[in-house]
Amino acid sequence: MSLQTITELLNKQKLVEQMLHNQTMQRQDLVESMTHKQHLSELQVALGRLSPGEIATTLEALSLQDAQLLWAQVNPEMEEDILWELSELLREQLVGDREPKFSKGSINVCELINEQVRVTEITSYKDLVAAKPIWIDLFDASESERRAIGRHYGLKLPNPDDLTDLEVSARFYIEENGEIHLNSNFLLNRGPTPLSIPVVFIINADILFTVRHEDLPVFRLQRLRARNQAGIITDCKEVLLDLYDADVAYSADALEDSYVTLRQAGQKVSSETITDAEATRILANIATEEDLNGLIQGNMLNTQRAVSFLMRNRFLSKRQSVTANQVLRDIESINKHTAFLLEKINFLMEATVGFVNVNQNRYISQLTIINIVFMPLNLLAGIGGMSEYTMMTEGIPWPVAYSVFTAGIVLIGWLTFVALKHSNNQRQRKKP
Repeated sequence: MSLQTITELLNKQKLVEQMLHNQTMQRQDLVESMTHKQHLSELQVALGRLSPGEIATTLEALSLQDAQLLWAQVNPEMEEDILWELSELLREQLVGDREPKFSKGSINVCELINEQVRVTEITSYKDLVAAKPIWIDLFDASESERRAIGRHYGLKLPNPDDLTDLEVSARFYIEENGEIHLNSNFLLNRGPTPLSIPVVFIINADILFTVRHEDLPVFRLQRLRARNQAGIITDCKEVLLDLYDADVAYSADALEDSYVTLRQAGQKVSSETITDAEATRILANIATEEDLNGLIQGNMLNTQRAVSFLMRNRFLSKRQSVTANQVLRDIESINKHTAFLLEKINFLMEATVGFVNVNQNRYISQLTIINIVFMPLNLLAGIGGMSEYTMMTEGIPWPVAYSVFTAGIVLIGWLTFVALKHSNNQRQRKKP
């Protein structure tokens, strides 16, 4: 549909400009110039509705002259993505020897050279062709960049965000050509809200591809370890297992921090008094830790299934199987700890809510005392204000009568308050 639209628009513009050129009129050059600018503006609007892939497909189908005209109207911000989609021949015809560059995110390549790991960031297609990687990490790469890398290595690199609604059984599978696909979630415990970040893993031709849209500490740590520790990585599957192992360790650290936060909340809850404002903060902290605990449980289950999938299909060597079993044992340990923390979270939640209820009861008790104190006063005031009983004060000057009546009301209120206070003290003494 995009090709047809652009083609029809170009043909119409050529026809109009040719008709204008064949006619003789006043200020013809100005009219032709304004018409040409209007046509270029229409092309820019039409291109603005298309994706880089659609624009590249359209450019490939046009004649070289039309393709050059269309390329001149492309938004500069989209040029790099479109260049990744074009064939080498058309790219050379449009931009000469200009190489497409990775303009969004970062692409890191891990190479194994003489048992030493070298991690480099590639910025152009030339770097990609020259690399001999065992691991390619795509962080926040655009769709065009993913497609270009996929074409070079003969596979399709999906968008991780499009795979979050997959059933659990569909997250780990093997393609007919032998590609291993694993869709996992990694913890990002940064900022006020913890997140579970989807990551796509693909193993093809002894190369591990990872696709993600968030900067995860686990991946930075793995690149640092690969650089500094020689001999820890021999192939792409060890990279994958090390990433899962690092995520387990990162989750364990997050649980330790969570325990510290819950312990501080427990100390506040165990104090004699908690204000409503403090209770609100405690409940908010507990809710955050409960969310973190749930994310860790879900991620560990996902990791457990992924490692079991690799072992069950015998993708791992004997040495790697030992590492995988250790990862599974660590996951079991974390699962037990998350269950313990969940019990602690529930206890603190109930205790905090209980203190809130105690504060509410205290406020209600105070209101009840006030109502009891003023109940007889209201009754006496009502009796004193009834016109039928004005004869009670007949013959007494009204200043004296009202003064005595007011003093009586205050005395009765004070006696009621003292009686209530005495009764409350008696109840407190009877408690064990």
